[in-house]
Amino acid sequence: MLKKKVKKKLEKIVGSENFLDSQQDLIVYSYDATPDYQAIPDAVIKPKDTQDVSEIVKVCNEYKVPIVPRGSATNLCAGTTPLEGGLVMVFNHMKDILEIDEENLTVTVQPGLITLDMIKAVEEKGLFYPPDPSSMKISTIAGNINECSGGLRGLKYGVTRDYVIGLEFVMPNGDVVKTGGKLAKDVAGYDLTRLMVGSEGTLGIITEATLKLIPIPETKKTMLALYDSLEAAGNTVSKIISNRIIPATLEFLDQPTIQVVEDFAKIGLPTEAGAILLIEQDGPAEVVERDIERMAEICNETGALSVQVAATPEEGESLTSARRSALSALARLKPTTILEDATVPRSKIAEMVREIETIAERNNVRICTFGHAGDGNLHPTCMTDARDKEEMHRVETAFEEIFAKAIELGGTITGEHGVGVMKSPYLSWKVGEAGVDAMYGIKQAFDPNNIMNPGKIFAKDTRKRVVVQQ
Repeated sequence: MLKKKVKKKLEKIVGSENFLDSQQDLIVYSYDATPDYQAIPDAVIKPKDTQDVSEIVKVCNEYKVPIVPRGSATNLCAGTTPLEGGLVMVFNHMKDILEIDEENLTVTVQPGLITLDMIKAVEEKGLFYPPDPSSMKISTIAGNINECSGGLRGLKYGVTRDYVIGLEFVMPNGDVVKTGGKLAKDVAGYDLTRLMVGSEGTLGIITEATLKLIPIPETKKTMLALYDSLEAAGNTVSKIISNRIIPATLEFLDQPTIQVVEDFAKIGLPTEAGAILLIEQDGPAEVVERDIERMAEICNETGALSVQVAATPEEGESLTSARRSALSALARLKPTTILEDATVPRSKIAEMVREIETIAERNNVRICTFGHAGDGNLHPTCMTDARDKEEMHRVETAFEEIFAKAIELGGTITGEHGVGVMKSPYLSWKVGEAGVDAMYGIKQAFDPNNIMNPGKIFAKDTRKRVVVQQ
């Protein structure tokens, strides 16, 4: 519960209409897209500009009030659940494109801007912002930055961190810091821009971002390759890359996922296939034609049952849309859907998927797997029911085993979903205790009062999935 004098100070900064503390509002902002986590904040606040954010943070730092910055709450690691109460800060009033600079190939935006709205705006200028998380229709730019979101185009174009070249952010003491800018080169001191990307709101609050753009690709083609085995699909992935071809997307669906997606999208996916690769190439027309032809040859050489090149851009888009709908399709099956993102070297994809199947069978849970085969980022997805505590225990055990296997194969516990609460018990498995200590030292240096999204990244007793505060 906020003290009355704290509430009055905050209302003075933003106005009473932008300070919400009714029970209905608190419940609305008590959870995100992560299944089965909930924690009630003390209030919700909506700043109008950077100055508001700075003044709010100064008050919160003085009275040690936690702050959880929140975009559209599409994250899947419980990163925006207010575990220790305090303020949830939302950016409904800070969602503008401030500038599209066609000379320097940059776009400068506010934190609450929807990702797809920005992508459409720059494409109208013949420019291209490649990061394309599946949530881009509703996720915000600052949310993407805080989680270092990836997407289907990550293999060829990289992830969010590769396009963030300048930031404005508010420190936990209220100071405003500006980093980077419209520069191809800048090595002035520590790279605070990179440090903030992926920090999950634990170091500061992003209030403005400058993003790198590239010319929009001239053309694009899509193809679908069917396989009777995971191994054959995995061999294709490795051989495409070893032939020095980097496709724009190289996506994988296992048979259970194919069946569910086809039932949802009804676009004619062959449900009898053991695995599908969705492959897309973009660029100059002659390069696309050459690469698609060679990749089709590789698919056939590595045992594809069939290879189909989309006849039109619309047909290609329908295939890509079907892949993007995988989570929505799976979510229809049971009340709770838990999607993870264990990542392994792409040469280990088939082995990892086989192990996921074994782990699912051993723990008597249903897991479908799809993901970004080109960069080894797999999304094992479990359909379950949070009300069944015994089953949920088996699900947690299964995912622990999946994380352990991914690390054993040279991978990681998360490729693009962040650590948040869900992965914090396993962070040391990946980076070691010394690595966690180093990260925590950075956190303490920035935020000695621990007001910035407390309880995230660094594990306390986080194995309990549901946290409710009244």
